[in-house]
Amino acid sequence: MNELLDILGNAAFWVAVLRIATPLVLGTLGVLLCERAGVLNLGIEGIMVAGAFAGWLAVYAGAPLWCGVAVAALTGALFGLLHALLTVGLALSQHVSGLGITLLATALSYYGYRVSFPKVNTPPTITPFAPMDWLPIPVLSAQTGLTLLAIVLVPLLAYVLYRTPLGLALRMVGENPQAAEGQGVSVAAVRTGAIVAGSALMGVAGAFLTLSAFNAFFFNMVNGRGWICVALVVFASWRPGKALLGALLFAFFDALQLRLQQSGNAVLPYQLYLMLPYLLSILALVLVARKASYPQALMKPYRKGER
Repeated sequence: MNELLDILGNAAFWVAVLRIATPLVLGTLGVLLCERAGVLNLGIEGIMVAGAFAGWLAVYAGAPLWCGVAVAALTGALFGLLHALLTVGLALSQHVSGLGITLLATALSYYGYRVSFPKVNTPPTITPFAPMDWLPIPVLSAQTGLTLLAIVLVPLLAYVLYRTPLGLALRMVGENPQAAEGQGVSVAAVRTGAIVAGSALMGVAGAFLTLSAFNAFFFNMVNGRGWICVALVVFASWRPGKALLGALLFAFFDALQLRLQQSGNAVLPYQLYLMLPYLLSILALVLVARKASYPQALMKPYRKGER
């Protein structure tokens, strides 16, 4: 118990929690945007990989760090546009298209890395984002600008969804596209825009790993974070504020298991510590998801004029 209290009382622990949560917040907001419009985007895992590689490669080539973030967002948006063409334009299976996007984006990223660095065994490095030392809040001052961006996007997205005509149209096409069409809303345009914008956020989530958390790109660095984001959207009941809480909850468990492994008093196999954040997150998901109110048109293809 004393060891646990020492961990929780250490500011470095909470710095790690916020750092681990940042890509989850960005990715979860991206998935939330897509699903609020009625489209499941399982391409997030590959889009995060592509964003991580594209953003890092741009900075390695000499571009500024924020330009690398923009490149990652553009890369994600392009894959999102492909997903939109398949699922909205052609009304194909959202599951199959999303998984295909993940495989395509991941394979292209790894191929691009091998072509760009054919004789390199150690990943080349860049100078990543520096901490925001000028902020008066200790835990936040140890983070980078991308973490601040992720935090700001939560209330911003909530405002857009619940306080603007655009947000009303987006929620409407995810709940009742026929009614939206009857009000003169272009279901295809709104869904496509939501997928592109959400995928851009997924690309930025991947870029955080190479431009902020680390300073290099390496294989398997996304490591299932995309799938965690998909689950966190359900945990959050498709609400931005709860999405932030869910990401922080998972990050808390993840940071805690790392500290428990590093302590000299660990008596359990390390695999159990690795399982801890996933097991506790699954438990939380089961308890919350039973009462979750999902968008009624989620995963349902829509063709204009159909009833």
